[in-house]
Amino acid sequence: MRPQAFVNARLVDPASGWDGPGAVLVQAGVVTDVARGGDLGSLGDDIEIVDCAGAALLPGLVDIRVKTGEPGAETKETLRSAAQAAAAGGVTSIVVQPDTDPVVDEPSVADFILRRARDVGLVHVYPAGAATKGVRGERMAEIGLMAEAGCVYVTDADRPIVDSKVMRRVLAYAAGFGVQVAHRPADPWLSAGAAANEGEFAARLGLPSAPAAAEKIMLERDLALVELTGARLIVDQLTTALALESLERGLSRGLPVTATASINHLSFNELDIGDYRTFCKLDPPLRSEDDRQALISALVSGLVKVVVSAHAPAPAEDKRLPYDEAAPGAVGLETLLAALLTLHHEGRLPLIDLIRTVTQAPADLLGLPAGRIAEGAPADLVLCDLNAPLVINADKLISKSKNSPFDGRRLQGRVLRTVVGGRTVFAG
Repeated sequence: MRPQAFVNARLVDPASGWDGPGAVLVQAGVVTDVARGGDLGSLGDDIEIVDCAGAALLPGLVDIRVKTGEPGAETKETLRSAAQAAAAGGVTSIVVQPDTDPVVDEPSVADFILRRARDVGLVHVYPAGAATKGVRGERMAEIGLMAEAGCVYVTDADRPIVDSKVMRRVLAYAAGFGVQVAHRPADPWLSAGAAANEGEFAARLGLPSAPAAAEKIMLERDLALVELTGARLIVDQLTTALALESLERGLSRGLPVTATASINHLSFNELDIGDYRTFCKLDPPLRSEDDRQALISALVSGLVKVVVSAHAPAPAEDKRLPYDEAAPGAVGLETLLAALLTLHHEGRLPLIDLIRTVTQAPADLLGLPAGRIAEGAPADLVLCDLNAPLVINADKLISKSKNSPFDGRRLQGRVLRTVVGGRTVFAG
């Protein structure tokens, strides 16, 4: 690879607190020089000059919640198609969920994912291991061995661990290995069979629904178990104001808890279901506008620190069904950055703080060598025109599945180039 100099850029690096003019020199896949507020000085003839023309140069995005179909359901998404979609969206590191077939509940499956990712060679792929065997919530998985194999945290993905004794054991055992546990807070009896948020709108549509209390009840239990075990917990996709109150109280007691929010719940509310629009059927379901605004406020205050795409591909035959029969989930790797920038354009959050939620914050949470533009750091970069208009056309998405709730929505922010380890893996 030729050395590259990215010049005439708006450098946005949350880790250093810099948002201003700058330039970056990349050699052998590593950032070797960063000029904040100036230029790189004299450059040799062997260096490729990339004129950013004032566009924003950001650290590559880190998305810690991505579902794929491989292994076992490659018709939904393969690791290659997910990596291609990630590159197109400026995402340079992804953490894939363990609820595949077979489940990532032993080191050999984690090793398969890592080998496949190396073969694809586009973006960094990290596996999450299952917290329980077969993600059934009954017996603890081999957490220590999976951590040694490269799993960055353990989770049962969309399935809450109902048995409190099992959850306590998972937390205690994971804490002994320094492994974090991610868990979706949802009372399974209150939310069983739910297709929407409980309220007047769901009642009018005649849809089975889940109350906000279902999220709060399970989160309160999880916080109590964290206090008991001292384990580090990632609260997976908070969606309600009620649960945010519980989170705030837990953090005030010093509990080692980090909450994530999906870009879908920051962008849509229950009314977006409209006339039974299955692309907006998600798990957890879209909530009220008050809940959405509370979630944005939590992002502004730092109560919620990480934003995820919650990428969950589903082919047309799983989505084009009656609403309560359709599969939940939405693709989001390609729309994450542009959708997140909406909060910047609306003046809700400074750009540098917004970018932190998808770069430095998730990287630091999992201890990944990513999320920053600094000397010696991997050259994972994304060049983005923050103001370029963009109309999302689901049919043109790279992901094998096209189930995007952003279909037809007008956004601002176009990825111009994605660089991973000094290699350009996408050029728009």
